[in-house]
Amino acid sequence: MGADSGHRAEEETGIYIHIPFCRAKCFYCDFNSYAGMEETFEPYVEALTREMAAVAREVGPVRAKTVYIGGGTPTVLPIALMEQIITACQENFPWQANVEVTVEANPGTVNGLYLRELLSLGVSRLSLGAQSFHDDELALLGRIHRAEEITVAVEEARQAGFHNINLDLIYGLPGQALEKWHSNLKKAIALEPEHISLYALTLEDHTPLAKRIARGELPPLNDDAAADMYILAEEMLAQAGYCHYEISNWAKPGFECQHNLRYWHNLSYLGFGAGAHSYWRNQRWYNFSHPIDYIRCLKGASSSSGFPSPAAEGGESIGSDREVAETMMLGLRLVEEGVRFADFTARFGKPLDRIYGQEIRELTELGLLEVYSEGIRLTPRGRLLGNEVFEKFV
Repeated sequence: MGADSGHRAEEETGIYIHIPFCRAKCFYCDFNSYAGMEETFEPYVEALTREMAAVAREVGPVRAKTVYIGGGTPTVLPIALMEQIITACQENFPWQANVEVTVEANPGTVNGLYLRELLSLGVSRLSLGAQSFHDDELALLGRIHRAEEITVAVEEARQAGFHNINLDLIYGLPGQALEKWHSNLKKAIALEPEHISLYALTLEDHTPLAKRIARGELPPLNDDAAADMYILAEEMLAQAGYCHYEISNWAKPGFECQHNLRYWHNLSYLGFGAGAHSYWRNQRWYNFSHPIDYIRCLKGASSSSGFPSPAAEGGESIGSDREVAETMMLGLRLVEEGVRFADFTARFGKPLDRIYGQEIRELTELGLLEVYSEGIRLTPRGRLLGNEVFEKFV
């Protein structure tokens, strides 16, 4: 938090670029992603470059402290289109020295040549959507890769020169045994990624996986089993030398994801692409979500929405009370750091306990929150019941 708050006229920010394309839609996926739109790749990238230029004109000179290219599966794009995106980003939002540049990838969509070219473009961090090291679980999730391709992708990334790799895993699958989750963690740790992200499976009603469960073809999700898997992960990753720095994220020391830390510190970010969200000077806006609608918005590339982006579908101003509440909810996701007293006072001009003294006392008595020398943070039990804690600060 501190001085670099989301509402100050800033010289630096985080850049998020959304690539909404993938080879096939996963069975659990509720993200803004589309399969079978290859003919849209080039006009979409052209629209992206137009949006970046338009927003850069509106917000003034801003440097990129972090860049995150997510999806979808960004690596379905030919490397020439990825180069166009990265060049446009650098031209409109000059990169700071040692900028963290992340690209998400599916293990089945990259090879050694592609990875070397990504690295040469300035990409410094690779986030691989592994999800599971068991082919039957990958099939259940509708993933396009096989387990062996994860190991190959990590090896090829190392050979290409990547020194900062993240692996995503999903736990709490229908009928998933704790032993199988233990195996997934063991195999992930053996690959020695610098960062590991773990996400409990959540279901949206209209997804194929949710429909299979509703029809009784698969057992329902088991929250107690998922909690046991989370606790096992905490133990195994700690033993392997990973720091648990955010509810869903572990890193070797010094490899915390700097881009996502901006979100958890409630700092500014500018989002580009279909469905992307931005937070800038107390304004939050979101773009049209379908790629065709997004491309259409950028034909003229002048903003009439009242927000900096011509592609904005809507948005809102964030008042001071809401900013305080969001800073609490996001900051408490940070496991060791939580919300620091000094940062809170510097940002809002009031001590934390003056605004939330009663809530802090109640949650501490319930064993969900703890006060430490520099601030407040969730207890291990609080991390399992995070939403109950966050509700207190709304």
